[in-house]
Amino acid sequence: MNLLRSILLLQFATALALGQSAPQGKPATLPNQLEGLIRSLYTEVVAHHPIGIPRGTDMKIFAPYLSEALLHRIDVAHACAADYDRQFPDPNLKPPFAWLEGGLFSGDDEQAEPWAFQIERTQSEGDGSFRVYVRLTRGTPPEKPSTWRVAAVVVREGNHFVLDDVIYLKDQNRKAEARLSQYLSAGCDGPHWVGHGNKNTKP
Repeated sequence: MNLLRSILLLQFATALALGQSAPQGKPATLPNQLEGLIRSLYTEVVAHHPIGIPRGTDMKIFAPYLSEALLHRIDVAHACAADYDRQFPDPNLKPPFAWLEGGLFSGDDEQAEPWAFQIERTQSEGDGSFRVYVRLTRGTPPEKPSTWRVAAVVVREGNHFVLDDVIYLKDQNRKAEARLSQYLSAGCDGPHWVGHGNKNTKP
C-alpha cells in the first residue's frame, strides 16, 4: 500500500512539475488556441448565417468572439446608419451600407451563407496579430460547390484571443482584398454619414 501511494505521489509530482514548465511550451500550443477560437466562431457562422451586423440573440452569440475594438467599430457603424436615416428618412431609399446584406465573417452576396468551412493555416504578423486562413464552401452534390477564402485577424486581449477583423481575400469574384473594418466605416466619418465621395449626394 505504501509502495502504491509512493508511486501515485511520484506521478503527481511529475505531472505538477510538467505543468509548471508548461509556459515554455506555449508557442507550440498557440496555433491550436487560435484555430480553436476560429473553429468555434465559424461553426456558429455556418449554423446561423448572420446577415449584416448581428443583432439581438445573434449578437449575444457572436459578441464573445469579438475584440473590444471591433465591437466599438460595430457600435459606430450603427450610429452612422442612424445618422443616415435622419438625413434621408425616405423609406424607399436603400441604405448604401456594404455590410447591410453581406456576411460580416464570410463575404458578400452568396458568400454570406457558407455551408461549410475548413481552417487552412495560421500566420503570425509583425504587429502581434495573427491571421487564420479559412476556406469557406457553399453548395452540395450534385451542385458544384463554390469555395472562397477569408483571413480572420486574431489579437490577444488580456488572457484570451479574439477576432479583430476579417480580410475578404482576392479571388475570381473579388478583384481586390477588402476588410470588415472598411465595410463598417465606408461612407462614414465616425458616427456621421458623409456619403461615398460627396456628402451632399443622395445614395
